[in-house]
Amino acid sequence: MIYDFDEVVERKGTDSIKWSRYGGEVLPLWVADMDFASPEPVVRALHERVDHRVFGYGGATEEFVEVVRERLKRLYGWDVPEEEIVLVPGVVTGLNLAFMLFAEPEEAVLVQPPVYSHFIADPANRGRSVIDPPLVKKGGTYEIDFDAFEGAITDRTRIFVLCNPHNPVGRVFRKDELERLADICLERGVLILSDEIHCDLLFPGNRHIPIATLGDEVADRTITFMSPSKTFNLAGLKCSFAVIRDPALRKAWLKGSEGLIPHVNVLGVTAALAAYRDGEEWLNRCIAYLERNKGLLEGFLRDRLPSLAMSRMEATYLAWIDCRDSGIPGNPFRFFLEKGRVALNDGLEYGKGGEGFVRLNFACPGKTLTEALTRMADAMERLH
Repeated sequence: MIYDFDEVVERKGTDSIKWSRYGGEVLPLWVADMDFASPEPVVRALHERVDHRVFGYGGATEEFVEVVRERLKRLYGWDVPEEEIVLVPGVVTGLNLAFMLFAEPEEAVLVQPPVYSHFIADPANRGRSVIDPPLVKKGGTYEIDFDAFEGAITDRTRIFVLCNPHNPVGRVFRKDELERLADICLERGVLILSDEIHCDLLFPGNRHIPIATLGDEVADRTITFMSPSKTFNLAGLKCSFAVIRDPALRKAWLKGSEGLIPHVNVLGVTAALAAYRDGEEWLNRCIAYLERNKGLLEGFLRDRLPSLAMSRMEATYLAWIDCRDSGIPGNPFRFFLEKGRVALNDGLEYGKGGEGFVRLNFACPGKTLTEALTRMADAMERLH
């Protein structure tokens, strides 16, 4: 099947948050959705489902569960029984439910900034404390300070939110890193919530390891969240899943979600099934295109924006860019929005270590990316 990732799909004037928030004159490289058309098998399956004309309450079909189980087994050697797979309308929704179920008010949630903003804001919005020992920037990448991580845990720390692959710094954590994190959490009685939503978006030479595959003890103290939403550009269809091995945790989850968490969208399940079952060709070509765009971005930064430094990317399509040596007065997000008409994500959203950084989404046609980067470079040249 022919897929044209260079095609510019017009999103202005549609229901796109990405393209509407900052107005029609701004190029949006911010929120994590792609500007690529989703895989043809997904579009075809949605048409067929719509043609059925009935949209009552739905849920996971046997085929969907089996496709997910086969995928986890094939990619990770992870044999997950059917009953451990629980549908949820979004990873953020699932995390918020877990914050309420497994940590009491004033108890603590542990995160590793700079990290996805919902990990920082949402526990606080639920009345939970946030403990945030940051990742350590070393050269072109980030590492875990394990002493700081363990030292931050108190007798009121109930949950650790792992982001792997990490958003926004682009790390894919190694097995030895995951083992050490797991050992600390097991020893200190901390439940692991593992957001692995970007696990399919790996650049060559990197391997994703679900932390729950490190052993039975770890699996029993982990809730893993995955979704086709970032992988196949299906975020608006609201279909994700959690893997919950421990029966007591799963029972508490199912009871706690009643009347609070809605059913997964029936079209979302249709799209997720088609994506996982028939979307591999599209995904392979998408990753190749993202790798090309990553190279385009790296070359542009080197040649026209040398005062900006991008962290080494092992996964995701979200570049983490250090603007601290650029001479930009004030906030670089605001500078590029106002002077370059390019919308990025403000590094301040991501907590400690985010000041002076921006996050740039390069999952768009090369023409769009080139125009946005040119606007940014022109703004910098006018500044200096």
